[in-house]
Amino acid sequence: MRVAALSATVAFSSSDYVRCIFFMTLIDRRTVIIGAAALAAVRTAESAKGDTAEVQMNTPTERVLGIGGLFFRSRDPKKLAQWYELNLGIDHRVWQQAAGPTAFTPFAMDTDYFGSKQQGWMLNFRVRSLDAMAAQLQKSNIEVKVDPEKSPYGRFARLHDPEGNPIELWEPASPA
Repeated sequence: MRVAALSATVAFSSSDYVRCIFFMTLIDRRTVIIGAAALAAVRTAESAKGDTAEVQMNTPTERVLGIGGLFFRSRDPKKLAQWYELNLGIDHRVWQQAAGPTAFTPFAMDTDYFGSKQQGWMLNFRVRSLDAMAAQLQKSNIEVKVDPEKSPYGRFARLHDPEGNPIELWEPASPA
């Protein structure tokens, strides 16, 4: 069986062995989401199969468990931490987030996806209700641009924190 979506292909052979091939020629947010979903499928298939000799050659014995923190420079760290807590509910000391997929994807140096060419990173936060979150932020006079296009992966919106860092909000599509 072969499952293909945009630039990610996952192939399942009769021996229940999985290969995942990514062609990173043009990355957009849908490709990032597809990549995260494909990796989850590969991990599930790897844990279920019996013959893992070929895959284990390239698989580390130990793996990280998740992202333990996000650290970045700020002109006014205290004020920016308060903004994230007040507007997005993120406790800057220790934030317990909801379980769900996390994309970890390097982009080309010349991408315009983050906005400014000088911007080296972008945050993408999962939200339960994009409309409710956008309305809450707009009540606080924060400009939020909701993408009118609904993709198979969900809905997206874009905003910036007070220092101009890009933030993407993502409401994942409901399971079919």
